[in-house]
Amino acid sequence: MKKELRTTEGAAPIGAYSQGLVVGDFVHTSGMGPIDPQTGEVDGDDVATQTHRVMRNLGAILAAHGLGFDDVVKATVHLQHLKRDFAAYNEVYKSYFNPPFPVRTTVGSELMDILVEIDFVAHKSA
Repeated sequence: MKKELRTTEGAAPIGAYSQGLVVGDFVHTSGMGPIDPQTGEVDGDDVATQTHRVMRNLGAILAAHGLGFDDVVKATVHLQHLKRDFAAYNEVYKSYFNPPFPVRTTVGSELMDILVEIDFVAHKSA
């Protein structure tokens, strides 16, 4: 059984996907880009600003199910310019978490007019 998560506080889907799904005790988010949910435009032209927007979008999806960043167990991150932007992105990313940090995969990817995209798996404790 799966339940769709949807919030106007996060970027709206622009394709055939859900913002997030609840499956058992887990929440899976789609990859979120730095889209401002109010304007529909990319927020910022540097990776730090874009990472903050992505994290706020993801935080809104988690909050729609009563979760927060401390509930995230896995993150997958795509960077348009992996070598150039990793340090700046990582500084912003880690500011949203407390140790122990989620497990994470970070890869360089061809992205459409954005610098960063992130998805999460979160777990709701009993």
